[in-house]
This record gives sequence, structure tokens and C-alpha cells, in this order.
Amino acid sequence: MRIAITGAGNVGRSIARELLANGHQVLLIDKDPKAIKTESVPDAEWLLADACELSSLEEAGLDSCDVAIAATGDDKANLVHSLLAKTEFGVPRTVGRVNHPGNEWMFDEVWGVDVSVSTPRLMCALVEEAVTVGDLVRLFTFKDGSTNLVEMTLPDDSPWIGRRLDELVLPGDTVLVAIIRDGHAMAPDKDGALEGGDELLFVTAPDHERSLADMLTAEGATPRVVSQPDLAY
Repeated sequence: MRIAITGAGNVGRSIARELLANGHQVLLIDKDPKAIKTESVPDAEWLLADACELSSLEEAGLDSCDVAIAATGDDKANLVHSLLAKTEFGVPRTVGRVNHPGNEWMFDEVWGVDVSVSTPRLMCALVEEAVTVGDLVRLFTFKDGSTNLVEMTLPDDSPWIGRRLDELVLPGDTVLVAIIRDGHAMAPDKDGALEGGDELLFVTAPDHERSLADMLTAEGATPRVVSQPDLAY
């Protein structure tokens, strides 16, 4: 795929290196001459231009890109670029970086954003995931807001310890997608059994999170459902 990344700072360059390592073509765009460090990502294309201007995006050949990633430190610029990429150049997939969680509500299809990534929220969720046992932690919300990726580290007093997975009746259309045990990821096996300390990853609707948390913890326990709180800076 050909992928355009707006913002050639540390974030943009890191994304570019990963994508190049996976065999993609990458174009890095930035309007700041100091950000054009071609030696840092020598296999990428580089363009000194304002990615919020139509003429610059025409020069970049954005209409030939499969993905446009807006990764600047300015939410306004990321929104404008995503909107132009989607509406003026027909880029099939757009990804927008959210720098301030208070702006997250704008990063949707109205502004041409297919996928939004909020760094503060992801960091908060990962901290919660690392330190909580017996609480359901929301790691990621898919773009339509109707489905979440959630995690729970199974407490040692869970009623499901030692029971077969095919006995696990999950609420609604919840799906157990992976089990992490002793640092190793495993696909769920209906003949397998759960152990204390297992990290369970589910895809579920927000309405089922509380029921899921309740069923996995001991009777009388009061598990939290930890969403990603708004952070300010």
C-alpha cells in the first residue's frame, strides 16, 4: 500500500519505519523545514508542504494513496487533513491522531476520520490494564462506538477457575478472542480451562460490560468497569 503520513515528528517517523518494515510505500509530509530529516527514514518519500492545502496534496499525489495518517501535534490540522483526504482525494482509509481528549468527539466520519487514535486514552488504558486484577478494563473502542475491546485479569477467587471454556456463557454477542497466560497469547480452546491470573480479551458491546464483569468475579465482589477517562493538559 501507499501511505501518506502528515507530521514528520517523532510519532510520524516511528509509524513510517514500522510501515516500511512491513513492505509498504510511505510518504512523509511536513511544513516545517526542521522536520524534514530524510536521513532518519531514508526509504520514505519526503515532501516539504502544508498538508492542509489542496495544492500541496495534489503535489503529493494523495489520490494515489490507500491510507492517509494525520499524525501532527495539532488536532485542527489533523482534522482538516483527514477531511481533505477523504472528500477531495477519495482516500479509502484515514487515521487521525487525537492529541487532546476533549477534541475526540470531532474525530469521526463527519470530519473524514475512519479511525481515531487518542494517545492519552491508550496510555491510561494500558496503565489500568497493567495494575488491575478483577476489573474490566476498556482498551479500545471501535469507530462506530458500539463495540469495545476489553480486558480482565481473572482473580484467583473467580467462580470460573478450573471450568471448561465451553461452559462459559457470555452475555449478548460477547466474544472471547484471546487468553494471555504466563506472557503467551493463546486462542480460546473450548476444552481448555481458565486459571487465576489469566488475562482475558473480549470484544463486547458497552451494554454487556457490567454483566461480563459480574459473571467473571466472585460472588459478592464489586468489580469496576474501567473506561478511559477524559484527561486534560
